[in-house]
This record gives sequence, structure tokens and C-alpha cells, in this order.
Amino acid sequence: MTAPAHDFDADIIVVGAGPAGSCAAIAAAREGKSVILVERGPFPGSKNMYGGVVYPRILDELIPSWWETMPVQRWVVKRSTMLLSDTGALNVDFRANAWGAPPYNGATAYRPDFDNWLANHAVAAGARLVCSTTVTGLLRDSHGRIEGVSTDRPDGDLRAPIVIACDGVNSFLAKESGLYPHTDASNFTLGVKETLALPKHVIDERFGVRDNQGVDIEILGGTSGVNGGGFIYTNLDTVALGVVLKLPKLAAQQKRPEQIIAELKRHPAVAPLIEGAEVKEYSAHVIPEAGLEMMPTMVADGMLVAGDAAALCLAAGIWLEGVNFAMASGMYAGQAAAEAITKNDVSSRGLSGYTDRLEKTFVLRDHKKLRKVPHLVLSDRVQHKYPAFVAGVVERVFRVDNPHPKPGVRRIVREERKKAGIGLLDLLRDGWTGMRGFG
Repeated sequence: MTAPAHDFDADIIVVGAGPAGSCAAIAAAREGKSVILVERGPFPGSKNMYGGVVYPRILDELIPSWWETMPVQRWVVKRSTMLLSDTGALNVDFRANAWGAPPYNGATAYRPDFDNWLANHAVAAGARLVCSTTVTGLLRDSHGRIEGVSTDRPDGDLRAPIVIACDGVNSFLAKESGLYPHTDASNFTLGVKETLALPKHVIDERFGVRDNQGVDIEILGGTSGVNGGGFIYTNLDTVALGVVLKLPKLAAQQKRPEQIIAELKRHPAVAPLIEGAEVKEYSAHVIPEAGLEMMPTMVADGMLVAGDAAALCLAAGIWLEGVNFAMASGMYAGQAAAEAITKNDVSSRGLSGYTDRLEKTFVLRDHKKLRKVPHLVLSDRVQHKYPAFVAGVVERVFRVDNPHPKPGVRRIVREERKKAGIGLLDLLRDGWTGMRGFG
């Protein structure tokens, strides 16, 4: 399918100026293509929410020495996994001060600052940014071929031979085009976050960091019986604390998300970290959690889908990543779209360079390797039985019961497993699934 002779407004229209959309616009504009980047908010990032950590190394290709100008709150030098029972906690920490220097690893950042920074790079590359504009649907020619988008502006139709949909987790464009029929609520979670203000020196002291060093804590348990997890991330003078809750489980009980956050904040392992903090912001966002199983078809004649719109969010327990997958998929979409325009072939075959790039890089390779892990992590057994089991084992290992002799680790594991109601075969099966994914 070649692009028909037409008075187009641009070669490529990118819908959504989040990380995926801006990276798509940067990549395509740098190939000399005319790009319109459409954003429904008053500025990029104004309507976006996430936990708070971004892994920006994929930007090495697009923005050399990106760390010199990227708006960072803190560079993450400490990663922790916290497993909570009702009254206890097991914390596994790793610290690498080398992560606080180039080329860095992860960073905390505010999305309005970060997204605006990326969009400015797209504009500098030659893209035209159009804000406060909501895309309302796809435009098609008399043969049914996609040729642009309609918007909520009176004269707002925008025409281009290629549309890149980066319009978020509930992508109306992907659904309208028939690429994303999957709407099973069990594949989604609700992320809810409070931004808590504390003086910088207090955050430094409580989390054991200094200067612009940051901490990333991922939590299993502490979600009031609702399948999901929690997180705590340090910004310069705020702390992001929140929960991620599986939608059907949240709907099946009576507690509201803010009540669940309040209970997490009262947990004895969490309360001392945030004591005296003032809530500055409350936000929520739907997250595509099921990985490979829920991804839409990402290529059609005249259209590509990237970022959250393509369900490219990795939720695999110890790895919780999204922005890096969005940036990478957006960059590859922009490159593939530019190639298709150059070859004058905007058919799905002409745009297949996009899926080729996804298949050959971490974007889909990681998802394929970890395809069963999201369901394992969010399963009832892992969510409701393993935290008490593991915490019980560790508590007994370190507890001194004199005059009784130490019972031995094998006995403790056996007794705590039975107490938690975990069958031996289930334990082995879950261990095997975890090893295949993480190993």
C-alpha cells in the first residue's frame, strides 16, 4: 500500500506526547520527516502519572549525554524489595553508589518535567507540537485506508499517511482500528500514589542517602488483602508512596484505594519512613499488567501502536518498568515510520520494521522471557500466603527460644509452609515458574 496522492498536513502524526510519543517524534523528525505531535493536555506531562522511577539508558541513541540536561529528582543508588506480613517485614537491599554517576541506572523524576523535556527535544528535532487538542478518531479515505485523525477543534482534522498511536493504556485509536480487542479487567491494575512532602535532610537521614542519591523500594504485601503491591520512591524533598491494585480484586471488596494506602502508611515498617509528611498530591492511573498476553497487534496499514497503548509495561515482581519500554517502542516506531515514508509504502508490510526492532531488542525479548511472571506475582498464593510464610521463616530463624534448642531451617520451613497453607507441589510449581522466568 503506497501513500495516495493527497494534501497531507504531515508525513506522520503522533498522538500523545508522553515518553513514547515524544521519542517517536524525535526519531522520525531527525530522519527529515514532517511530524505533528498531538497532546490533549495543556503541556506534555500535565495529565501523566507513574510511580516515579525511570530507566533512561535507551536515550543514549536519541539524546547523547542526556543526563546533563534531564530533569532528575534523585539518581537511584539503592534498590530494596520489602515483603510485608501484618506486623513484620523482610527487606532485601542492594546499594551501588556507582549508579549515582554516568552512565547511571535509574532516576526519580516528576512526569510533567520529564515529559516536557522530551517533547522539547522533539520540537528541536523539527516536530510540531500541538497541545490542548484531543484526538477523537481516525480519518479514512474512500477505500477505508487510515489517513489521519479527527480532533475536538472546529477545523481540527489532521491528515498524514501514518498515525502512531501513543495515546495511553486505554488507547481509543488502537481499539477503533481493531488492533486492541482485549479488555479483560483482570489484565489491568490501578496505580494510586500519594506525594508526601518532607525536608530533604529528613529524607536523607531516614533512607540513608545524601546529595542527589535516591532509593527505590518495591513492596509485596501491605495492600489490605487486595492482590497487588506497593512502592516507595524518594524525590528531592518528597516521597512517592503508593499501591498497585488488581482491578477485579479491588472491585470485589469494600475498601477504597485511599484507605488501603492509609493502612500501608501505618505499617510498622513504613510509618517511621514517612512520619510527619504532608500529602501534596494524590493521583491514580490504570496500568496494563499482563504483559505479552494482553498486547494488541501493533502494526496496521498506516498505523503503529507504541508505549502503554501497546501494553508495553513490564510488571514482573523485582522488575517494574514502563517508561523505558515506552521510549524504546516510540523510538522504533518513529524510525520504522520514517523508513516507510521514504519507501512510499505505508502498508503493514512497509511498516514491519517496527515489529522487527521490537523482536530483536529488550522490548519484546524481556516480555517473552517473563511472560508467565505477571500472573504468578499477582496470583492469590503469592499475594496472600507467601508473605506470611517467608516472614514466619525468617522470624523463627532469628528468634532465640532458649531453653529450647534451635529447630533447624528445614523444620522451620516445613512448619511455616503448612501453617501458611502452601502445598509442597504448589511451592515447587511456583518455584519452577519463577526460575524459568527469572533464571
